[in-house]
Amino acid sequence: MVEHRKDVEAKGTWVTYRPEIKVLDCTIRDGGLIHNHMWEDGFVKAVYETLVAAGVDYMEIGYKGSKKIYAPDEYGAWKHCDEDDIRRIIGDNPTGLKISAMADAERSDYKEDILPKDQSVIDIIRVATYIHQIPTALDMIRDAHDKGYEVALQLMAVSVISDKDLADGLEVIAKTPISVLYLVDSFGALYSEQVRDYVQIYLKALEGTGIEVGMHAHNNQQLAYANTIEACIVGANRLDGTINGMGRGAGNCPLELLIGFLKNPKFKLRPVLKCIRDHCFPLRDRMEWGYRVPYMLTGQLNRHPRAAIAHRASDNRDDVVSFYDQLMEED
Repeated sequence: MVEHRKDVEAKGTWVTYRPEIKVLDCTIRDGGLIHNHMWEDGFVKAVYETLVAAGVDYMEIGYKGSKKIYAPDEYGAWKHCDEDDIRRIIGDNPTGLKISAMADAERSDYKEDILPKDQSVIDIIRVATYIHQIPTALDMIRDAHDKGYEVALQLMAVSVISDKDLADGLEVIAKTPISVLYLVDSFGALYSEQVRDYVQIYLKALEGTGIEVGMHAHNNQQLAYANTIEACIVGANRLDGTINGMGRGAGNCPLELLIGFLKNPKFKLRPVLKCIRDHCFPLRDRMEWGYRVPYMLTGQLNRHPRAAIAHRASDNRDDVVSFYDQLMEED
C-alpha cells in the first residue's frame, strides 16, 4: 500500500496529469554561459526544431544583455538577442512554441533594447534579479508589461536570502503584473524538503494574485531533477529544463528526464533524444557541463560555483582534495 504524504496538498495523481504545467527549455540561454553564447546558428536551429517537435511550451533563446557590458566582439548573438538574429533562426515563429528572453537587473539596457511586443517575435521577458535589486526589477517588469509582453520574475540565490527579506520581497512582487515567479536554486544548494517549504511559501504569498510558481534548479548535488519534481508535486506549474542538462557548471534539470516524467501526451521524448545524440554529444569535446565534485562542494556549502568553475579550468582540475581544502580555508 502506498502511504500518501499528508504534508503536501494533492496535485494530481500518478495516472493523470495537470494540463496547466508548462515547460520552458533554457538550453541556449543557460548553456551559453559556458562559452559566452558563441552558438553556431545550426545548433540554435536544431534546439528550436527539437522543442517544437517535443511539444515544449517555451524556448529561452538567450539574454537581453547590455552591449556596453557584454561587448559584441566578445559575446555571441544570444547574449543580446537582437530581433534580426532571432528571426534568422525562427522567422516569424509559425509554431505553438513561445520564445523567451532573459534580462538581468542592472545588466540590461531594457528601455532601448527590448522592443514593443508588436515589433518582436519574443513572447515573454524573464527578469532575473537578486533580492537587493528588486527596485530595478520592478521597473523592468513595468517596462516589459507596458510594451505588451508576458513577464516572469526569477528571484535568484534564494538559498542566501534571509526570511525577513524574502517575506518583504514576496509582498512587493505579489503586486506586480508578472505571470510567474520562479524559485531559483542558483547554487544547487537546496534539498527537497527546502524546495517543498519554499514553494509553499511562494504559493501562500501569491494566493489570489493569479501569479504562478515556477522552478529553476541547478544540478550541483545531482538534485535538479528531484527538486523540480518536488516543486511540481507541491504545486509549481512552470518548470525549467535544458537538453542533456546543459548549463554552466553542474548544469540544470535535464529536459529528457522532465518530459519523460510528465504524463501529458503532448510531450514527446524522442525528438529530445535525437538532439542529444546528433548535437549535444558531439559538443563534449569542446564544452564541459554536468556534475563534478567541485560543483558538489560549492553546492553543499551554499556558494556561487565560480570557484569550482575556475578550478575546473585550471591545470589541477582533478585535484578535488586541494579544492576542498581551499574552500575550508575560506570558511
